[in-house]
Amino acid sequence: MTTSTDTAIVKLEDVHLSFGNTQVLKGIDLTVNKGDAVSIIGPSGSGKSTLLRCINALAMPQSGRITVAGTRVDTLTKESERIELRKRVGIVFQQYNLFPHLTVLDNIVLAPTRILGADRTATEKLARELLEKVRLSEKADAYPGQLSGGQQQRVAIARALAMKPELVLFDEVTSALDPETVGEVLWVIRDLIRDGMTSILVTHEMRFAEEISDTVVFTENGRVVAHGSPKEIFHDSDNSRIRQFVGGLSGARASVRDGEGI
Repeated sequence: MTTSTDTAIVKLEDVHLSFGNTQVLKGIDLTVNKGDAVSIIGPSGSGKSTLLRCINALAMPQSGRITVAGTRVDTLTKESERIELRKRVGIVFQQYNLFPHLTVLDNIVLAPTRILGADRTATEKLARELLEKVRLSEKADAYPGQLSGGQQQRVAIARALAMKPELVLFDEVTSALDPETVGEVLWVIRDLIRDGMTSILVTHEMRFAEEISDTVVFTENGRVVAHGSPKEIFHDSDNSRIRQFVGGLSGARASVRDGEGI
């Protein structure tokens, strides 16, 4: 991963966040550069999802600095300012959150036309291109209830991309899926990353993280314990806790190979 500050799109400096008496983030430092794929791994409750929510201004830290695409996120006080940030930073959640009464096409078109004021015809054209990219071009007129979980998650990815974000956050997007549909979602994400999409992924898919990441970050108890290349984290780490964690999960998750799960 490059280290020039000129290429940094995300920078967290000594970020602290508590919910009541519970400290969730305890001095997080993180830099993500344009074009990079960064995977955040670690045990449940280590603050991974909260970290993503801070980047997208869905949670606000008590102290520290967060800069995203030139915007000081930690200083935003108005919801209108946060909405402006979210136009540039997409997020895909564990749950798909699709509108059940709208078709797949309308789910994707809604935000760009309503929030960005984009032209409907042009946005529909983009939506169909995105559906082809996520391998669902034949489902444009279907409703979410007619799709599998993996298909709904791919629609959610297309919906995030329709806003043309500078950065996309993935929050354990396969955790709610049937094991048989995990591969089809990871395949799509891998293609997007290969195309140069800047992304931060919170994931328990160890082999996938090793395959697609420029940098892997290991968190525990609200702190960044280690970060480095996939080789440094998955194979060369001298930290016994990381070796234990990676070894426990890597055998339980399948790698996404060409054509697998599609």
